[in-house]
Order: sequence, then C-alpha cells, then structure tokens
Amino acid sequence: MGTLRVITGGSRISASFEAAKMGVETLSTDFEQSGGHVPVMLDRVLELLAPALTGPEPVVVDANLGLGGHAEALLAAHPALHLVGIDRDPVAIERSTRRLAPYADRVTIVRAVSDELTDVLAAAGRRRVDGALFDLGVSSPQLDEAERGFAYSYDAPLDMRMDPDQELTAERVVNTYSAAELTRILRDYGEERFASRVAGFIVRERAQGPIETTKRLAELVRAAIPAATRRTGGNPAKRTFQALRIEVNGELTALEHALPASLDALALGGRVVVLAYHSLEDRLTKQVLVARTRDTSPPGLPVPLEEHQPRFRLLTRGAELPDDDEVARNPRAASARLRAAERIRQG
Repeated sequence: MGTLRVITGGSRISASFEAAKMGVETLSTDFEQSGGHVPVMLDRVLELLAPALTGPEPVVVDANLGLGGHAEALLAAHPALHLVGIDRDPVAIERSTRRLAPYADRVTIVRAVSDELTDVLAAAGRRRVDGALFDLGVSSPQLDEAERGFAYSYDAPLDMRMDPDQELTAERVVNTYSAAELTRILRDYGEERFASRVAGFIVRERAQGPIETTKRLAELVRAAIPAATRRTGGNPAKRTFQALRIEVNGELTALEHALPASLDALALGGRVVVLAYHSLEDRLTKQVLVARTRDTSPPGLPVPLEEHQPRFRLLTRGAELPDDDEVARNPRAASARLRAAERIRQG
C-alpha cells in the first residue's frame, strides 16, 4: 500500500511532499472508526459531484476535510479519483489520515486554512480540479471534546481555536476587545439582538477578574439576555459562542477567499458543492455563486458577447435542506444548507 502525502503548516505549503508524518505507512485498512461521525447530506453531495468525475483521472479538493467522511465516500465511489484534502486542525488531519489510509495512493492531505487553496493545489501539482467540496462550520469532535472550548454545554477553557498553533483564543477576545469591538462581533457574526447588552455585561464582569471558562461566559450571557427572550430559541449563549468562534478562526474571511478560488480552479464541467450551517455562511455562499452565474452584458446590447456570458450555472434552486429521516438519524444535520454550481464556460 502507498502512503498518504501530508504537508503540514499552512504558510509552509512550499515544503516538499513526504511520507506521512504520523506513521501512516504502517496503517492498514482496519483504520480506527471516527467516533460516530456521520457525513451530512452525503447522498446528495455524491449525486451532485458524480457527473464531474467521469474522466480518466478526476481530482476533487475537499476544502474542509474534517474527519474525512465525504472524502472516503467519494474515493470509494470513484476508483480513479485523486483527492486533495485541506484542514487546519491537526486532530482532524490525524483522524482523516487514518480513515483514508486504504486510499493512500490517491490522497494528498494538507494542513492549511481553506483560503490557501490556490497555493495548496499548486504545491500538489493540481491547479485544475473537477470538483470542490466545502463542509463548513465546526466539526463534531471539536464540539464534543470539552477541552477545545467550543461548546457552552461543558465547563472548559475558553479556547475555540481550530488551529491550536495560532495565538488568538476566545479568552483573549472576551478579555481584551473593547465593548464596541465585542458588540460588532456579536451583532455581525452572531446576529445577536442584544449584542450591546451582552458586551456590556462582559466588560463589567471582566473588570472583576478575567473570564476564562465556557461555563462562566455562558452564565454571563444568560444573565444579560432578557428573561422573556431566554424562554425561546434554545440556549441563549448559542449566538455569542458562534460569534466568538467565527472571530477567532476568521471563518467568513476564509470562505470569502476560498470559495472564489475553488471556482477559478474548476475545469470545464467541474462542480462545487457547499454545505453551510448558519445564515452567514449560506448568505456569503449564495452571493459568490449567484455573482458567477450572472450575464454581465450591458443593457441594450444587440448581440450577446462571449465575455459577458455566465461562466457558471446553479445546480440547486435556492438552498437544499436535509430530509426529515436524516435529521432524525443525525440531529446536527438539521441546520445544513446545501448549494452547488457547475462551470459551463472557460475564462
């Protein structure tokens, strides 16, 4: 069996490909199963990408590899497929590397942020791809492992870093950002109605001592939200935790750069599929895809010009949702929104 090729370190993508650094060469097909991980809307993802993967050596870039569930299914369904997987989380890299070991000859795994996609593909010698997949948001292990600090249901350090090597943490944001900065983050990234109120509570509380744990922050947010609002809409800390996570990891900025880069890399007939899990991700995805599918001809132009014709077409009418059966099996799929597009012209 061959070895997976792993590049570690986002800005160090120029490093040469080596044998995997985690002992992958010794792994067999009895890889460790990944803790109940269920790929979201898997059948629909496979269905949408399949028409683009009929060539002799198709290539897919999975920009948010995670635990490799979608990647594994794609590799199993398409024996000639080569997959380039990107993730910034070293735990995800380790687990997906194990999971994909049976397909080692056809996989390149890169530890990087998705907005480095163009550089990753260049380093892999795969400047053109036939498919691109974005499975956005936070992964199940990140939520389930208390010490990562993503979940308000645990008492853990306020961390929320997808890449543990970066400096910015949720604790630093909470304890050093001004009230105005916190208000902006909570409003723009958490869509929190009471952003200013929550920010004020945080600033007053941290004056008594640093806010260091998820439990303390969740209790503080709960106290800040009016009682009538707390009775509806789930845990009142949900929006604050989402906002902090997006800020810490620069998630929307990464998507804003990575999605257009993936469209630029698509070959003729290539397809992109995006799974978003909150309205901000989905709205940004819609804006990028719709912009690429517009006819940009000036009004009144008597003859359509090729340079103004859309390069892409939408494959989904609006955002598609998981069906009730899937949500019953996997409640974390409930918030998923899927959009897809296909390249129909070069340029």
